[in-house]
Amino acid sequence: MKDLVKQIQKLIKDNKKEQAVKLLPETYKAIDKAAKRGVIKKNTASRKKSRLTKAIGKIQVGDK
Repeated sequence: MKDLVKQIQKLIKDNKKEQAVKLLPETYKAIDKAAKRGVIKKNTASRKKSRLTKAIGKIQVGDK
């Protein structure tokens, strides 16, 4: 889970929106699995998913 989150954060930093969006479902699955198994709490999982989605939405594509 942590590796996938870090990969998405790196893509966000590098302004690679398309690749980040493609990796998002796999990351959601890993976060949900961690919450289901008790590694993280349900609200923490929800917060992580929300913050990732919000960060990806803020990426500006094209104006460079």
